[in-house]
Amino acid sequence: MEDYKKILITGTAGFIGFHLVTKLLNEGFIVVGVDSINKYYDVQLKYDRLKQHGIDIIGLPSGKAMISSVNRSYYFYHAELENKKMIELIFEQEKPDFVINLARHNEVKHLIYASSSSVYGLNKKLPFSTDDSVDHPISLYAATKKSNELMAHTYSHLFNIPTSGLRFFTVYGPWGRPDMALFKFTKAILAGEEIQLYNNGDMIRDFTYVADIVESIFRLINKPPVVSIDKSLLSTPSTSTAPFRVFNIGNNNPVHLLEFLKELEAEIGKEAIISNLPMQAGDVQATHADVKALIELIGFSPSTSTKEGISNFVAWYRSYYNI
Repeated sequence: MEDYKKILITGTAGFIGFHLVTKLLNEGFIVVGVDSINKYYDVQLKYDRLKQHGIDIIGLPSGKAMISSVNRSYYFYHAELENKKMIELIFEQEKPDFVINLARHNEVKHLIYASSSSVYGLNKKLPFSTDDSVDHPISLYAATKKSNELMAHTYSHLFNIPTSGLRFFTVYGPWGRPDMALFKFTKAILAGEEIQLYNNGDMIRDFTYVADIVESIFRLINKPPVVSIDKSLLSTPSTSTAPFRVFNIGNNNPVHLLEFLKELEAEIGKEAIISNLPMQAGDVQATHADVKALIELIGFSPSTSTKEGISNFVAWYRSYYNI
């Protein structure tokens, strides 16, 4: 791992970015962080994440100067993009083509970027496999993530840039974003306010604890994909002869939303006030990650239970907001 000790991370003040930086600093890495600190959600929460690392907020040099400072290193591309409101931000502030082009011109050893389980759209076969078709996204968010994967593959093919796309499944945990379900549910229950359950709560999600996400990323860092001469690889969507690949990162243990909510109520010691609503456009009823390829490569599988993860989140929430 000594050859891979300097890393550039975008979204360092974001949820996953913050936890990844924490892990890498603890492991002795040199981290160069970039974040726009946009106002999509509470900016103070972002600043408070950075303060955990003793980081001063200073002006940043241009993108090229920033990536040149970590020449021949890894590049982790993480965009905090969770709904339609953020579609414009990714193209205005953290454009994927600009990011990948920087990687191309700076001989980056491994470009790791965030994708999403949303790319699977209305696929009915569970668990979702990276060999499944992802050609029919049902939301702008999913379409954007799919386009990022396509762009990464093109650059991998043309310029031999090793790229790994990570399809995250419903990430949750301490220091999460206020727009996430667990965050919103916790806030509402403690305040005695109503929570909204879409599809009458009949939803199933592969909830994945943030520490498991970060551990998976950490183990992938020094395992960049390589060029393959096996032309048969072209027969499945997840493989290519280019140094390109995608992985599911999920708990492989889907939980019904109502069970998730019951665990949260038990942890808080208070029942939720529920308002049932129909399914939202662009949403799916169930997700479930097939993580066999991930386990085979890194020898690790996300496994934190929702009971443990919820307990950790509620403890953090009470501490952070002095409740």
